Amino acid sequence: MSLIPYALTRSFLFGMDAEAAHDFTMDMLARGQGSPLQWAWCHETVEDPVELAGLTFPNRVGMAAGLDKNARCIDALGAMGFGFVEVGTVTPKPQPGNPKPRMFRLPQAKALINRLGFNNDGLEAFISNVQKAKFRTQKRRHPMLLGLNIGKNATTPIEDATRDYLTCLDGVYPHADYVTVNISSPNTQNLRALQSDAALDALLGAIAQRREVLAGQHTRTDSKGVVQARRVPIFVKIAPDLDEAQVAVIAATLERHGMDGVIATNTTIGRSAVQGMPHAQEAGGLSGAPVLEASNQIIRQLRAALGSRFPIIGVGGIMSPEDAVSKIRAGADVVQIYTGMIYEGPALASRAARAIKTMA
Repeated sequence: MSLIPYALTRSFLFGMDAEAAHDFTMDMLARGQGSPLQWAWCHETVEDPVELAGLTFPNRVGMAAGLDKNARCIDALGAMGFGFVEVGTVTPKPQPGNPKPRMFRLPQAKALINRLGFNNDGLEAFISNVQKAKFRTQKRRHPMLLGLNIGKNATTPIEDATRDYLTCLDGVYPHADYVTVNISSPNTQNLRALQSDAALDALLGAIAQRREVLAGQHTRTDSKGVVQARRVPIFVKIAPDLDEAQVAVIAATLERHGMDGVIATNTTIGRSAVQGMPHAQEAGGLSGAPVLEASNQIIRQLRAALGSRFPIIGVGGIMSPEDAVSKIRAGADVVQIYTGMIYEGPALASRAARAIKTMA
């Protein structure tokens, strides 16, 4: 259990610029993971295993991509009680992202707006950091899972986006428990166009084809000593700003190309829930409490379109254990948290996992 009340930590961090607070936190986590300092944020990992996409998730609560873009803090995040941690988004080449300021708090709404723009150190540095993580050496009945989230460089024309995704897939494939294809950030120009019918069909077709090649190149040994192709599950992350017809097209395309799951949802470009608040009109993606119902609605539509067995990871607006339960009730199999942790602290992961485990 954490030794420092999060209310004190939040007061300190919220006195800083939002991105400066983020950078400070990530540096502290990176330096403190695996050391006694980790007791400042560690929490129980609730045991509530679930089988999904051929993987055993230790519990149903994960860390969403976007917090740890460079995979520097995998072990630190795992110590917070998450059953799975997703890092990235990574792009083939390093890029600085959009000009600052580019991250804004809306405390009245328990929300954030960011237009970071996939700022990261590039694929080579990302993989190096993943390889340094020690979570796989832990002796646990149900080991934490790691998702690696991939995207395209801002300077890559949208018509060449597939090339970037395949480059990243080649690089992360040997190190991931699952790979997420991020086509839904609002902060890379034209990226969301990849959610359209023809573009998504072409992209996922190429990814599915490359995955079959990679599965043959990378093997694993099962419990009986039989060597098998290692087929890493692929999830696709979509936006909340979609109508029902668009969701139906995406669902059909995911199934047609053998994708293993969908992550719903990314941040929203909508502002109706925060009108009139300071920073409400800043460009970028809105996350936090205002996204909860929009995300849950997309989850309901996906579940109706995909049936009961297709894996759905629900993310967006989880600020309490009850919010996490609402995503499961909407149709998600597991959930992810990001903004909720900024407002409520690391304890939210284990609290949410316990609430899901005990839900009626």
